[in-house]
Amino acid sequence: MSEIAISLKNIVKAYRKYASKHRFNTLKSAFIDGTIFRDFKPEEVFLAVNNVSLDIKKGKTVGIIGENGSGKSTLLKIIAGIVRPNRGSVITRGRISALIELGAGFHPEISGRENIFINGIILGLTKKEIKEKYNEIVRFAELEDFIDQPVKTYSSGMFMRLGFSVAINVNPDILLVDEVLAVGDASFVPKCIDKINEFKRAGKTIVFVSHDLETVARITDEAIWMKKGQIVMRGYPRQVVDAYLQDISEKEESKHKESKKEEKAPVDNKRWGDRSVEIISVKLKDQTGKEKFIFSPDDGMIIEMEVKAKEEKDNFGFGIGVLNGEGHNVYGTNTFLENLMGEKLTKGYHKVVFKISKLNLINGFYFVDVAVHSKEGTPYDYHHLLHKFRVDSIHKDVGVYRMNHLWEFDNGIEFRKY
Repeated sequence: MSEIAISLKNIVKAYRKYASKHRFNTLKSAFIDGTIFRDFKPEEVFLAVNNVSLDIKKGKTVGIIGENGSGKSTLLKIIAGIVRPNRGSVITRGRISALIELGAGFHPEISGRENIFINGIILGLTKKEIKEKYNEIVRFAELEDFIDQPVKTYSSGMFMRLGFSVAINVNPDILLVDEVLAVGDASFVPKCIDKINEFKRAGKTIVFVSHDLETVARITDEAIWMKKGQIVMRGYPRQVVDAYLQDISEKEESKHKESKKEEKAPVDNKRWGDRSVEIISVKLKDQTGKEKFIFSPDDGMIIEMEVKAKEEKDNFGFGIGVLNGEGHNVYGTNTFLENLMGEKLTKGYHKVVFKISKLNLINGFYFVDVAVHSKEGTPYDYHHLLHKFRVDSIHKDVGVYRMNHLWEFDNGIEFRKY
């Protein structure tokens, strides 16, 4: 047991959904009396954390992931002692430092200097210890020019830098960090990650909540996926992250299918042509032939069209275009551009398949335009911005197209991973 830094047993945290002005109220009295499920209807109770048991070993770095409302931040607050559970026990071993809510514990009317001393004392340091650490706190936070200004004048990034700097300089045994790093300056976040790695090497226990799945996969020893107040998976970070992404994808796929059912007939400015050859359906599939809405940059795509020729044609071609969310062209081709001249299209139904081996697109929404037209460009049927898909990527590159690439440096250039 001495190796366990954090132990949670049967933790329940509930809020009442319906209260004045629609605010959430805790159900202390109902839990004290043991009448929570008797006195309130199930639809009146929101279980932010639902019977969670969890042990975290000393020296481990654990990332908690999940959608908004999954209970991950509430669980972190319970570990920190900021929120009391309605049921269950919490045992922590060692000094805890928590950076959970932006600006939490800071008094807006007083200076950054005064707030450092107040927060340091709250976190268990003596005034002498704070004086010894003061210069390092200010230096790490990069607030030398602002430290004597009231913190109400600080930006969200300055708030985060000061809070993180105080939290780490308390020299905690357990460091708890919530999504506040997401508001950090681009140049400061790597410093935070580097400090977390330094804490790892020093054998500190670290628990953090993040939507940055790549960081979770890269720097944690273990990941926990929460859903509807419960832990649904715990284990090797990459495996947990991939399972979470798969769950999100399946949910989005389902939503997309439902929304397609409700779509109205396309308006004229998104479809035109004489329909002498009509595109009956368009399906976007993965390389296994499964219809999909969400793809990764490394995925291939099959665009499958069913067409109906109302008469025989000897002058025809098929075209494909990919556009980004703003409607800008990403890629386009047609059979004429690829030196394929349509000679005969018989009357009736036909299938046309266009295969992409690897999308190599960055995060975002995209559209597929499809067309059947004559060599001269006369449209028989043109679908514009009617077929949509999404690319989800853990990479942070920008632009549209994700080029395959490799960095190389000579021996005089060194980098470190963060």
